[in-house]
Amino acid sequence: MLTVYVAERNMLKAADLATPGLPPSPLWIDLLHPTAEEVKRVEAALALELPSLEEMQEIEVSSRLYKENEALFMTATLLARTTTDLPEALPVSFILAGTTLMTIRYGEPRSFPAFVNRAQRHQSDCSSGESVLVSLLDSVTDRSADILERIAGDIDSVSALVFENHAVEPSRARDFKAILREIGRKGDLNSKARESLVSLGRLLTFLVQNLEAAKASRDNRNRLKTLLRDVHALTDHASFLSNKINFLLDATLGMVNIEQNAIIKIFTVASVAFMPPTLIASIYGMNFENMPELSWPIGYPIAIGLMVLSALLPFLYFKRRGWL
Repeated sequence: MLTVYVAERNMLKAADLATPGLPPSPLWIDLLHPTAEEVKRVEAALALELPSLEEMQEIEVSSRLYKENEALFMTATLLARTTTDLPEALPVSFILAGTTLMTIRYGEPRSFPAFVNRAQRHQSDCSSGESVLVSLLDSVTDRSADILERIAGDIDSVSALVFENHAVEPSRARDFKAILREIGRKGDLNSKARESLVSLGRLLTFLVQNLEAAKASRDNRNRLKTLLRDVHALTDHASFLSNKINFLLDATLGMVNIEQNAIIKIFTVASVAFMPPTLIASIYGMNFENMPELSWPIGYPIAIGLMVLSALLPFLYFKRRGWL
């Protein structure tokens, strides 16, 4: 889908694309899941060769950040579908050519519609594609911060569940399988968020260097430097969350081992406690002819009593030693 925005009273306005070509002086050209015809239309209008999806997925820095024909080509990894069980890390290209910004994306990060809604309703700095790019990157950074805040809150909830005082509610069993699954989902989302922040930090560094060399707007350069500091801080926070998730994973596995050991201990104590009654039952189950106790009128009650007593004495001993 091809969407072209123009400036109107310092706000964004979607232009009419009924006619061939592009509107004059486009401010922002947004390509979402572009078709081959839409790509050719933009390339013909701006005399630029747009990167393909395969080129956007390259991980080399030189393939993601470069300058060609006085246009800046920048690709970062952004997150999409972060509220689902299958979050995505999608490559998004930002192309700054003169006063026009172009974006190419094959997903719908929430930062894009959030920025568009804000820029279409409220006055903002939409004087050039450079200003739109800075504001859009600001929205992307805010969205990344929101994602990390949600991850941190979810991790705290899982941590409280793992380390809760189980003696307060002994009847409520913890589902460690569900806990491990939740930890895995949060770890996957956090790793994708950190990957996105690292790529965003490289993009901002590249953009700041080129805008300073071109002596661009001081206000935009200062905003970008502030964003770069924020991204570095968020990257450090994502690393901290990664360490916390690893600790929580180790702690959960330790809790699983403790509960398994407790169950095995119960079975071990039970087997030891029933060994003496089993021995007595085995003795009097033998088919020898000369066994005086077999002719006793009270032989059966005595045997039952011995078995109960031999099971009770080990149980009391284990209880006194604190093994139960």
